[in-house]
Amino acid sequence: MDAKVKPAPNSPEARDIAYHMHPSVDLKRYEDEGGLIIEKGKGIYVFDNAGNKYIEGLAGLWSVAVGFDEERLADVAYQQMRKLPYYHNFNYKAVGPAVDLAEKLVEISPEHIKKVHFTSSGSEANDLIIKMIWYRSNALNKPEKKKIIGRKRAYHGVTIAAGSVTGLAPNHTSFDLPLDRMIHTETPDYPRDHLEGETEEQFSARMAQALEDLILAEGPETIAAMFGEPVMGAGGVIVPPKGYWDGIQAVLKKYDILLVADEVICGFGRTGKMFACETYGIKADVMTTSKQLSSSYMPLSAILMTEEFYRPIAEESHRLGVFGHGFTASGHPVATAVGLENVKIIEERDLVGNAARLEAPFLARLKKLEAHEAALWSRGVGLIGAIELKPGEKPGLIGPKAQAHLLKQGVICRAIGDALCFCPPLIITEEQINDMFDAVERALDGLVAELAEEA
Repeated sequence: MDAKVKPAPNSPEARDIAYHMHPSVDLKRYEDEGGLIIEKGKGIYVFDNAGNKYIEGLAGLWSVAVGFDEERLADVAYQQMRKLPYYHNFNYKAVGPAVDLAEKLVEISPEHIKKVHFTSSGSEANDLIIKMIWYRSNALNKPEKKKIIGRKRAYHGVTIAAGSVTGLAPNHTSFDLPLDRMIHTETPDYPRDHLEGETEEQFSARMAQALEDLILAEGPETIAAMFGEPVMGAGGVIVPPKGYWDGIQAVLKKYDILLVADEVICGFGRTGKMFACETYGIKADVMTTSKQLSSSYMPLSAILMTEEFYRPIAEESHRLGVFGHGFTASGHPVATAVGLENVKIIEERDLVGNAARLEAPFLARLKKLEAHEAALWSRGVGLIGAIELKPGEKPGLIGPKAQAHLLKQGVICRAIGDALCFCPPLIITEEQINDMFDAVERALDGLVAELAEEA
């Protein structure tokens, strides 16, 4: 929306400004300028309320695998609404779709995953995992083993506990976060942070040593778990360098520290495997999933866990008489019915294979952008990637400028710092990938022209 154009009284834009408090924005700026109202979707495209068409280059929020108009999901939601619109899973009750989806998730997950618990968002799931980790430590008579390791620039949600494991300053500042049980190790950003002459393997070894140094400084007996996204998403699409996850897992195993793999963005095909843990050889004790689990058609997340993680929690609940936790919407019948149908579509249409097949042309177009005078380097895996732009005098200003130019070219992406990040729906075709990156090239040309005028 043009900041210079005042919306007409009683228009959707004016009512949005007047009544709607938005997440993840400068709220005062939003009061002055407003935003873009998206009205409908079709395939990889969304349309605003003026009829303008956009390639949704971030799949909404890294999440819409099957596109924005999948009738099978709408039909399943409607039929479940008519049959049983809501029931809970408390007090020894269950609903059929939650049972079916739990069974399906165990079937398609790495073989050591045996149990599933449902929540409604990645933030909720990670928050609950932290509670479960603490509960489990108490069950094992290790009350001192409560600290959680996150990584700088990692994103694990915005609730108080999950937001504390998140390693992004805007999610901490003025919220009185992080909690003091949360500590952070280094970001595995090889292109930005490697030493001169340092190979990826040497950099990864240094990251593993930094983790071990942190553990020893804090006391291994005090640390319960580490959270890690296989590929860091909201931190700017940070792809792990060679040897990184092998080294990290070896350190965690040495000190008996659990690994929680946050697959909220990566899960269900994004890296060319069903789960990114398979891509990088990660054997996690717990996996967090959401987003592409239901293509975000319904709020849904699932915690996938091993028997070894689950069993002490079960025994403690028996000792106490109850597992004293629950959300009203956990395992919601409509959400889990939609999630199950979404997973079936991903399998039937081989969308995981589509991500694997299109990885080469997707990454090739990202690589080509490195030659542009506005760009530095690219990175990615499967159908997630980013192009790092040359920063201006103040870091973080060029990315939003480029994002605005890209919107004018009919593509929605996300600027994170001075990087443009892409994560299109898994149904995208090679032709559509080329359309998207043709627009990116035009947008970067426009950015260069704008910066020249400002100089």
